[in-house]
Amino acid sequence: MEMIIDFPGGQRVDAHFGGFTIPTDQPPQSSAPTPFATFLSSIGTCAGIYVLGFCQQRGVSPEGIKIVQRIMKNMETGLVDTIDLEIQLPASFPEKYKEAVIRAADLCAVKKHLEQPPKINVTAKIGA
Repeated sequence: MEMIIDFPGGQRVDAHFGGFTIPTDQPPQSSAPTPFATFLSSIGTCAGIYVLGFCQQRGVSPEGIKIVQRIMKNMETGLVDTIDLEIQLPASFPEKYKEAVIRAADLCAVKKHLEQPPKINVTAKIGA
């Protein structure tokens, strides 16, 4: 997969791939989320895709299901230390699927990549 990152003006930095554009921006006058907020949101939304797929495969309505993502920072480093995902299930959700839906969310590809991060190479090319 190739993504093109460009700079459309101000503090905006956008990613383009597969016909999509992911806009990002920086405070104080943000018109889009920051790149880091977009990255963090990919964790919860990825888990959500797995929860949704789990429900669809079993004919269970996803209505009323929410995932609450909580981010805790290390006070010394300022870096994210812990991310909690709480799947809030409605009373109508079958009890027999509670642990299985947790396992489904745990399959998230973003989470798996964070557990075994890829190597990131940065280069530059003049006259491209």
